[in-house]
Amino acid sequence: MESTVAKKLEALTKLQSIDSQLDELIKVRGALPEEVMDLEDEITGYETRVNNHNSQIEELELAISNNKTAIKDSEKLITKYEEQQMNVRNNREYDAITKEVELQQLEIQILEKRIKEAYANIESKNEEIADTKNALEERKKDLDSKKGELDNITTESQEEEDKLLKGREKASKGIEERLLLSYNKIRKNVRNGLAVVPVKRDACGGCFNIVPPQKQAEIREKKKLIVCEHCGRVLADVEEVVIEEKKPTRTRRKAAAKK
Repeated sequence: MESTVAKKLEALTKLQSIDSQLDELIKVRGALPEEVMDLEDEITGYETRVNNHNSQIEELELAISNNKTAIKDSEKLITKYEEQQMNVRNNREYDAITKEVELQQLEIQILEKRIKEAYANIESKNEEIADTKNALEERKKDLDSKKGELDNITTESQEEEDKLLKGREKASKGIEERLLLSYNKIRKNVRNGLAVVPVKRDACGGCFNIVPPQKQAEIREKKKLIVCEHCGRVLADVEEVVIEEKKPTRTRRKAAAKK
């Protein structure tokens, strides 16, 4: 049983060592991956905004075309009504036709106002598109710069990262699935990514809370997996603190000068 637990702890410690090295490689990249993703999302947002403005311009242009057609229809009706006015039989018919002409003239005024507003909106949309495209170009330059920087860092460490990932895969195969799941869960829930730690100077190597002497004795025996009661990390070993004895310093006595 001792050998089995000891092997489990050894495998977990090895896996933790590999993961810590991978964490260091990722740390070197800093916030660049997140910055690249944010820029990509921002660029997508700008492109969507430009597409929306273009779609709105197309709708406005269609509305302008429809309104121009409606104006022509109203003008035809006015011409028709004016011809009918020439053949009216009484004042009542004349007044009715005149009212229809006035209604069509009013309709033309409304349509012309709508056309004018649509052209103003198109002009405004085009200005917004121009501003958005300028911002888009700036963000694309920023993205290219950040991507180049990230690619350089990644390329420099890619060989080492690939090697570590292969080592991690190999190390993971030597750990039972249930234990590996627990290990990964702990790593995900702790800030520094340390799921397996030793006891250092009577304290947990992860959260630094005191580990009682009896618990340390059980950890040394390696008969069962012991976890920190404060943070839940696996306590794999107890690091012995070697206290060096200080050599006594010799004091030199100055002989009193004889007179």
